[in-house]
Amino acid sequence: MRSPEQILREAKTIALVGASPNSARPSHSVMRYLLAEGYRVIPVRPLNGDQVLGVPCVASLAEIDEPIDLVDVFRREEALPGHAREAVDAGAKALWLQVGLRSPEARRIATEAGLDYVEDACTAIVHRQAFNRGAQI
Repeated sequence: MRSPEQILREAKTIALVGASPNSARPSHSVMRYLLAEGYRVIPVRPLNGDQVLGVPCVASLAEIDEPIDLVDVFRREEALPGHAREAVDAGAKALWLQVGLRSPEARRIATEAGLDYVEDACTAIVHRQAFNRGAQI
């Protein structure tokens, strides 16, 4: 199992589940940060969203037709096992649950399928701390 820092070091494409066009939402600022750091970020927004930060949205991970290195999830806990299954089905390398999110079932689904797994941590904060960046979240 790779460390959170190693996952971020090796990732190129991140699917951000729960992306929001609302600049007051944490998912918006994290997506902005990750884009600024050079990641390809694909916003996954099943409801009425065509783009976030100028990037076209997809409704589900199944719509992404390129390799996904990391699935970064901003959703309620009851949705997490389903997103873990989608990440496995999409062939993602890692599943990351944002601050405050934990799910024993999502962990089991992801790790049994060989995905790296992180929970209750912010990708942007971990990145900034690990790589000593000054960029704001």
